[in-house]
Amino acid sequence: GGYSIARGASDVSDDRAAAPLRPTRPAVHGDVAAVAGLHVDRFPQGFLPTLGSRPLQRLYRHLVESANAFVLVADDVESVNGFVAAACDTRRVYREFFRRHGVAALLATPAALRAPRKVWETIRYGDQGGRDDLPSAEILAIAVAERARGTGVAFSLLAAALDEFRRRGVAGARVVTAAGNSQALRLYQEAGFRRRARIEVHKG
Repeated sequence: GGYSIARGASDVSDDRAAAPLRPTRPAVHGDVAAVAGLHVDRFPQGFLPTLGSRPLQRLYRHLVESANAFVLVADDVESVNGFVAAACDTRRVYREFFRRHGVAALLATPAALRAPRKVWETIRYGDQGGRDDLPSAEILAIAVAERARGTGVAFSLLAAALDEFRRRGVAGARVVTAAGNSQALRLYQEAGFRRRARIEVHKG
């Protein structure tokens, strides 16, 4: 929640800094629990993790299945150690999700009942798709397990997502990240993103 910086309109066909990339693969249904767990672990201050594992798993299962979204993962000898989730059209993906699962998919949790405004703000952001002057495609989340930090997994996942956008004919993408998240800002800048706007998903 809070103020975030929207960064996007990166030309996904631009050359990126040469670096050895870690292998990635498309997520399957069997990865959903691990992906949702990583989301909860790496974004403890976010709103969605407060809803619990079941709504997050439902959301990521939808992203895996949707023709308008994708989830890529990286593995190590233990299990999934990182993921990137992306939408080719955020508004369309959110509308698909709520059409299939209903708003109850977010409301049917104690945390949601305690914070109805944040539920509404989340729904509103998804329906509006952010700002009209930014690309409709979006990097929704990147998370890397603590054991894999500093190994290049995050950059590899981001690079793979940009390649997948390009393969799908997507000309640009955006990402929203907390204004104070300097590590994430640096990652996206290295991949060619530039600051475009300051937006607020959750007030306060």
